[in-house]
Amino acid sequence: MSLAEIKQAIGQLRPEERTALTAFLVQQDNAAWDQQIQEDAAAGRLDHLFEEADEERGDQGLRDWPTR
Repeated sequence: MSLAEIKQAIGQLRPEERTALTAFLVQQDNAAWDQQIQEDAAAGRLDHLFEEADEERGDQGLRDWPTR
């Protein structure tokens, strides 16, 4: 099925079906993003961010996360 066919089919959905599809797509996108973050962290591609945060904390440029 092509993207054009999918778009056409979406246009024929009832509003509640579009809402359910949107929720599904957001869930899929979030899962893919979470997976990418985990892979990047495991590969060390985010280490520079942790190092930067540690430096800023040492310079008192960061505040602690609020407790809940």
